Amino acid sequence: MRARRSKIPRSLNTGANLNCVDNTGAKVVEIISVKNYRGVKSRHPKAGIGDMCVVSVKKGTPEMRKQILYAVIVRQKKEYKRPDGLHVSFEDNAVVITDISGFPKGTDIKGPIAREAAERFPKVGTTASMIV
Repeated sequence: MRARRSKIPRSLNTGANLNCVDNTGAKVVEIISVKNYRGVKSRHPKAGIGDMCVVSVKKGTPEMRKQILYAVIVRQKKEYKRPDGLHVSFEDNAVVITDISGFPKGTDIKGPIAREAAERFPKVGTTASMIV
């Protein structure tokens, strides 16, 4: 896992519901906490593109529901600026379920993912069909 290149706003609070865009069986997940989050005392953790989160599966197949898993955020609605001046935003907030080392559990990722997430987690980038 590498450091982030651009200043990405952390726009997803704890408790946010996100779409799961891989083929693990989960459809909607909720953020429980953010790994390696450093913040002010008593502040709720926030996450952005390329952050690893601990999530709970809210909708999906019966064997996947109510499980606590790790996930990497690959898309967010909030616009962010890349170092070359390009502004990037997506139409939804999405995650890919991984293990603790960042290796995706699914074999297919639907839709585009951000380049920042692909650079930080190379295995997620190789599984993706499109990198923006």
